[in-house]
Amino acid sequence: MQLIGVYFVSAMKNSLTSNFTTDLQERAELMSVLAAKTLAGGTDGEEDPVESLQIMVNNLFNLDGAEIQVLDATGRVLTTSLSSQAEYVGNKNTQTVVSRALQGIRDNEENILDDDGIRKKVVAKPVIYNGKIVGAIYIVASMNELYETMQWINNIFISGILLALGLTAVLGVILSHTITHPIKELTKHARAVAEGRFTEKTPVFGSDEIGQLSQAFNYMTSRLREALSQNEEEKEKLASILTNMSDGVIATDESGRVILMNRRAGQMLGVEGEELAGQEISALLGLAQPEGDALSRGEGLDSRLLEIAPREGDPALTMRVTFTPIHRRDTGITGTIAVLQDVTEQEQLESSRREFVANVSHELRTPLTTIKSYTEALGDGALEDTQLASRFVNVIQNETGRMIRLVTDLLHLSRLDSKEAALRKQKVDIVEMLEDVEDRFSFQMQQKDITAVIDVKEGISHAMLDRDGIDQVLDNLISNALKYTPDGGKITMEAALTGQGMLSLSVSDTGIGIPKKDLERIFERFYRVDKARTRNMGGTGLGLSIAREIVRAHGGHITLHSELEQGTKVTFTLPLVVEGGKSA
Repeated sequence: MQLIGVYFVSAMKNSLTSNFTTDLQERAELMSVLAAKTLAGGTDGEEDPVESLQIMVNNLFNLDGAEIQVLDATGRVLTTSLSSQAEYVGNKNTQTVVSRALQGIRDNEENILDDDGIRKKVVAKPVIYNGKIVGAIYIVASMNELYETMQWINNIFISGILLALGLTAVLGVILSHTITHPIKELTKHARAVAEGRFTEKTPVFGSDEIGQLSQAFNYMTSRLREALSQNEEEKEKLASILTNMSDGVIATDESGRVILMNRRAGQMLGVEGEELAGQEISALLGLAQPEGDALSRGEGLDSRLLEIAPREGDPALTMRVTFTPIHRRDTGITGTIAVLQDVTEQEQLESSRREFVANVSHELRTPLTTIKSYTEALGDGALEDTQLASRFVNVIQNETGRMIRLVTDLLHLSRLDSKEAALRKQKVDIVEMLEDVEDRFSFQMQQKDITAVIDVKEGISHAMLDRDGIDQVLDNLISNALKYTPDGGKITMEAALTGQGMLSLSVSDTGIGIPKKDLERIFERFYRVDKARTRNMGGTGLGLSIAREIVRAHGGHITLHSELEQGTKVTFTLPLVVEGGKSA
């Protein structure tokens, strides 16, 4: 509006000024034509030319605020339209425009500012009669009305502009509020989202661009909430998996320093997770420096067995450590995942298996070698010697019987291990069972002058047991007690109730006892304290192992306490339950 106003006012001013000037020029031109004959002296003698010009000026060309002068050829004023300017009549007008007009120049005009500060337009036209300049017309007109009109127009435009500015300010405030309010709301909710509050929604105030932006922001927030929720769920799943894994997991950065580990790894290494953070995994696992450097470079990532003691004084654990590199797109290897598996028991079982196979092979090879050598001797002629042949045959029979017992025990253990030996529980009289055991070994006890004692505590009568299995356990224990108890000793069979409502059966002797270093392995298969003496006594080394498996099958456990040269006591507990679920 300002630009249009300036252009319009400027054009209006030029147009009004041009029209005003043109009007003066036409009037002066017409006046010069009418006054030409009079100034040339062509009027009737009876009429005064000056008076005739005065009448023409006063009546025909009356202009408000304008002065019209008629000049003769010398520039002298003959008449004027303003009575206040009558003193100028007869005087010469020396204005430049007058001089130019008397010289025959038709376009003579100029703008002047009088003593009162009023702008005026001056126009001068030559009066020509028959090709001769006989005078001039001089017009001075005030432009005050024109400029007042221009000022009025300017005031109208200024008022319009001010009104428009006021309306624009009001509309601007309203419009800016409609724009800034949704943006402020959007900014507030963006801060809320940045702080983790994804439940808040941005209000949608319309369907314009800002409304579409609010809808897109709400959609983005919901998708972000779903993504973060899914991420948290996956994180919780991963944390739960890592926490409850039976294997230890350690994650390192590209320099081989620990950045993450689960609880199991801390337990296996005997440290807390906070203590592991930032440590070198090579030092933590006891790896040599070259191996640690290779791990940092992502090299040498294979599976290996390590012996690690969690804490000083604790037994060392055998761990299988598997290293896996962490790859990141466009970056390469950024770390390593180490999985720690406690294979101590597996290694022990594998060692026991190898030892078991070696023991079985040895136990079978010895009698087989003996049988082979004796049969070869018989074939080479010892058969002719009746006494020698008879002794050789007895040895072969003894070795064969020993092999049969060994194989029988192995088959029995195999059935127990595979749960094929089903228990046939029945109601058993405890006192009767112990007395039957004493009767079975009474002859051997009499030969060694060993005293047998049966001690059954009060309240014990019957129990639900597999009679054959428990008889075998007791037979093995009594047999061992007889073997290692010197003549004149004592063997005690005791039955009692434990605080947990279990039946406790024990066999104790006053024999040679077992060294402490052998107590932990006494129930292992083929383990003997004195291998040569046990073999000579006809033992297979499986008696205690079979006894332990039978007791475990009943849901009990067996323990052994012994002091060297002071005797041994083997105790096993069994659930004390009779038919109907009642205690005996």
